[in-house]
Amino acid sequence: MSTLDTDVAIVGNGPIGAALSVLLAERGRRVTVLERRPRPYLLPRATSFDGETARLLAATGIGAGFDRITEPANGYQWRTAAGQTLLDISFSAQGRYGWPDANTMHQPALEELLAARAASLPGITVLRGHRVVDISEEEERVTLTVEGDDGAPSTVRARWVVGCDGANSFVREHLGVPVTDLGFSYEWLLCDVELHESRAFTPTNVQICDPARPTTLVGSGPGHRRWEFMRLPGESSAELNREETAWRLLKPFGVTPDTATLLRSTTYIFRATWADEWRAGRVLLAGDAAHLMPPFAGQGMCSGIRDVTNLAWKLDLTLSGLADASVLDTYGEERRQHVKESILSSVQLGRVICVTDPADAAERDATVLASRRGRTGPAEPEPAKPLSEGLLRRPGADPAGAVVPQGRVSVQGSTGLFDDVVGRGFVLLTTDDPRPALGADRSSFLRALSCHVVRLLPPGAAEDTGQDLTDVIDVDGLYRAYLAEHDATAVLVRPDYHVFGAAKGAEDLAALIDELRGRLGASAPTGAVSRAA
Repeated sequence: MSTLDTDVAIVGNGPIGAALSVLLAERGRRVTVLERRPRPYLLPRATSFDGETARLLAATGIGAGFDRITEPANGYQWRTAAGQTLLDISFSAQGRYGWPDANTMHQPALEELLAARAASLPGITVLRGHRVVDISEEEERVTLTVEGDDGAPSTVRARWVVGCDGANSFVREHLGVPVTDLGFSYEWLLCDVELHESRAFTPTNVQICDPARPTTLVGSGPGHRRWEFMRLPGESSAELNREETAWRLLKPFGVTPDTATLLRSTTYIFRATWADEWRAGRVLLAGDAAHLMPPFAGQGMCSGIRDVTNLAWKLDLTLSGLADASVLDTYGEERRQHVKESILSSVQLGRVICVTDPADAAERDATVLASRRGRTGPAEPEPAKPLSEGLLRRPGADPAGAVVPQGRVSVQGSTGLFDDVVGRGFVLLTTDDPRPALGADRSSFLRALSCHVVRLLPPGAAEDTGQDLTDVIDVDGLYRAYLAEHDATAVLVRPDYHVFGAAKGAEDLAALIDELRGRLGASAPTGAVSRAA
């Protein structure tokens, strides 16, 4: 029986597992991905991702392909059966995080981008048609027993294992991880269509809160749209889940066999759950294996991408000896609470939407419409949710835990988004030269982390980039204003763009760096070999 040795084994090669494999391989790690399906799944599940998630996905190296596979959404409305507006959110094509606020996409196209990126990187081995049937841990290795399509057994030995194997996760079930289930679920008919001719939809996404049939209309990337229709009380699943039913419900929206191709119509039941533990020894959970949520906030896949972005840099530091393995406990601590808030928010939205009693719907409409009186124009999307606990300098003390915005900067004549011009990974943003405060020891520690030490300059200032410092022209003034808003002269940003902490003055800056080193737990040598950002 053959045995393959690897740094990290990932079970599941959907977008979450694929993104994690790329993020680890970019850092020089050997990754083996085990996928039970022999071929890619060619039907969409998710239909969009927000601006923060676009930034996270761009960190995998696929951002240049977004123009081809996505279309920015222009807004999201909830409407009554009579067409009155209950909720109105406008999306910007240039959002807070450097990407459109909302991006519609055809999921198979996204997975193709991730697969091509993975294939371009050394260190990634993808084994399709391989099903994990057993997991055992001993000392510093985890052994996976795997069966191929032909039934032949093999083993994979890894230092860490991550279960990204979906809602029916074998990894989660094998570990016996308890799951919190809020018991909030409804069945909907999902209809994915490809339009024969281009049509304008304004706003892009609409929720029709009609008690006669709650209905969802959303973009799904270039040339694609999705309609969803809720199963009504007394209506059978079999009756709803028929192609003729799909065409009948689509017809009022001008979608017929003459105008569109029905790629898929099927019923699904959404759930609201989260795993109570996200780590058991050297095995971790991410994506749908760790949480499920109603679709109304569009945060299911986004949450999974946040999971693996959080996890990748912590696994890398642990593997390199720059962090103690206990740092991986902060992964579940941070992400479980974050996801729990998203699930509760999605459930709250669902309780408003999934109303089929006419009297209850009328009461809901009257209450919401009354609360909207006097409002002019659509609202803007809220900033990304901050972390409230975990690997932060002072949890709860603004801006610790917040996601830092992204603006345009210029370095030696090269202008673009910060992540592209400066780079990704740890970033120390300062308004002053931090080197005297850091000294040789702290500078060496930051160098071991591949941290970008950046001095922010106003437009027109002379750049003086040198060793351990990059001078950056803050083209839009976004970063200097951000530091001023938080009364800080420096902000230390983690590789997942969450702020570790802020400092004011040289003494506080030194303490900020010392606290990061202490929180990482390992006695990282000042001469350690740096990791690729």
